[in-house]
Amino acid sequence: MRFPPDFLDEIRARLPVSEVVGRRVKLRKQGREFAGLSPFNAEKTPSFFVNDQKGFYHCFSSGKHGDVFAFLMETEGLPFGEAVERLASMAGLPLPTVTPEANAREQRRRTLHEVMALAARHFEDTLQTRAGAKARGYLQDRGLGPATQQRFHMGYAAGERFHLKEALGKAGIPVADMVECGLLIAGDDIPVPYDRFRDRVMFPITDLRGRVVAFGGRALEKDAPAKYLNSPETPLFHKGSLLYNGFQARTAAHNGARIIVVEGYVDVIAMVEAGFTGAVAPLGTALTEEQLQLLWRMSDEPLLLFDGDKAGRRAAYRAIDVALPHIRAGRSLSFATLPEGQDPDDLIRRSGREGIEEILAQARPLATELWTRESEGATLDTPERRAAFENRLQEVVNSITDETVRRHYRQDLMGRMRALFSPSGGRDGGRGSWQGGGGQGSGWQGGGWQGGGRQGRARPGGEARTHAGTHVSRGSGIGQSALIRGPMADLPRNEALLLFCLLNHPFLLEEFSEEIATLPFVNPEADRLRQALLAAHLEGHLEQGESAAPWRADPELEALAKRVGTLSNPRMDWPAYPNTSPEDTRIWWQQRMALHHKAHALSRELKDAERSLGEDPSEANFAWLCDVQRRLSTLDGTEALVEGFGLSSGRNGAQSV
Repeated sequence: MRFPPDFLDEIRARLPVSEVVGRRVKLRKQGREFAGLSPFNAEKTPSFFVNDQKGFYHCFSSGKHGDVFAFLMETEGLPFGEAVERLASMAGLPLPTVTPEANAREQRRRTLHEVMALAARHFEDTLQTRAGAKARGYLQDRGLGPATQQRFHMGYAAGERFHLKEALGKAGIPVADMVECGLLIAGDDIPVPYDRFRDRVMFPITDLRGRVVAFGGRALEKDAPAKYLNSPETPLFHKGSLLYNGFQARTAAHNGARIIVVEGYVDVIAMVEAGFTGAVAPLGTALTEEQLQLLWRMSDEPLLLFDGDKAGRRAAYRAIDVALPHIRAGRSLSFATLPEGQDPDDLIRRSGREGIEEILAQARPLATELWTRESEGATLDTPERRAAFENRLQEVVNSITDETVRRHYRQDLMGRMRALFSPSGGRDGGRGSWQGGGGQGSGWQGGGWQGGGRQGRARPGGEARTHAGTHVSRGSGIGQSALIRGPMADLPRNEALLLFCLLNHPFLLEEFSEEIATLPFVNPEADRLRQALLAAHLEGHLEQGESAAPWRADPELEALAKRVGTLSNPRMDWPAYPNTSPEDTRIWWQQRMALHHKAHALSRELKDAERSLGEDPSEANFAWLCDVQRRLSTLDGTEALVEGFGLSSGRNGAQSV
């Protein structure tokens, strides 16, 4: 039996590998992957891993590797055709009818892909000609230079009516193929088909295999009928099921990049160029359910970064309605808002990467964004209106299909509502009119009530009240704990070690700048110093000596630069100190980076284990939690024996690093 490649791709898209494998192997989340005992060999320590983002499993004990089809064939001995039938049934897909017509359609699709590839190359070449000078000038003004143009394969559609048509015609492409690809405008009332895209900067749109399937064109003339023009729906392109930069972002997400949804093509490009390689955008429509599923296959919690104007808020609020039926434990969204009147491209050009980082640091969880939407501008001055508000919240919560998540959302929103309805929780200056979360002087921010109500206010006897209603003495031990002060109050030792090493060995910034820029840092001040080091390296300050270091003008960063060395041990961490050979420092640095990434993954797994134990206090979940804690506690002592390590620094033989 023959199955069209697109049908197989649809099965892979609908069925995460973890879902198929999880029916046979007990899996647990481990960083961005799932781990379990090998189904191919008897073992006590998990060596079998599943990666949903890349769509495969890998078994280190047996060397077996494959996708969902290979898994069924290996574990159940099914032939390929039967494996496809089984998985199609699981995915709710009818089997395609294999007919000469179906084969012809598949061959037709291959032909259309070739046509789109030729069109993309034509637009790219035209941008570099004299005719493309105006387009190059526009891109240069937007900060998109030649390297960026090449990276994103940007092009230019000339203003002539038949420029593309004639170029592809010379290459032997029939007019009918160009029309079917959406490259030409045709119709019964149009005697001669003509180019759809004219005098526009062209942005190729790819599918998740990296094949060009459509284009977005940005008009260069102000009086053009449409500022942006996308390809129409074609056999290759369905705009609600793809994301701009989705192909590259999926790879970036696997390498640790955060998935960030912005509104337009230029915004995506500006974000990627600033180092946010997981940036994507919808294709001229509101975010669809299919696009959300794509995002969730890349990241458990994508972040929506929309403009701060009314249109941006509407887009965020629509995304809430699309997402709520599909959220579940560990899968949600977060939201950040740009300053009104600025898009990511504007902000990056004015404030650089730091400007975006500040916005992302203020990201709000889905529950908070939902409460803001429902309470914003609400008038609650009568019992009837408050009852209607409560009913509305119940309706919204009922749209969540996951029972556990629905229960927690109900508790969360009802808690916020009770705080709002408390005698002093939402009254507007004592004038007797009730205001929702958008009212001045009060509102729920980041999980705590700010302003008019009792939540978060000091209480007699030096106590503060938490959202759950418990009382915590300001002088008590728990009040000083990380639980109350937050997880970023202390500087983690490994972050301090990495920064200390960079301060003493700036050559690492040249060799590992990309890895350093994407290291996951928990402490915000450590992250600031990391960014300052990268900026100083790019601007050449470090070559001028330590006295030129830009953090000298920032007392907090200068104090941190001095403090990071106090957390290191000269005996154990000697490669991070000055006067160590570059060879030994380089080996040590790579080991510390690997340990840092592993610790970050274990910290995420610890959160999953704690959440699972809270929801299901079983022995298995408790054992999982203890296991993660044990692995975290022993991680810093993980050492690798490297032959010759330390010799170039005057130390003996093979040492541990």
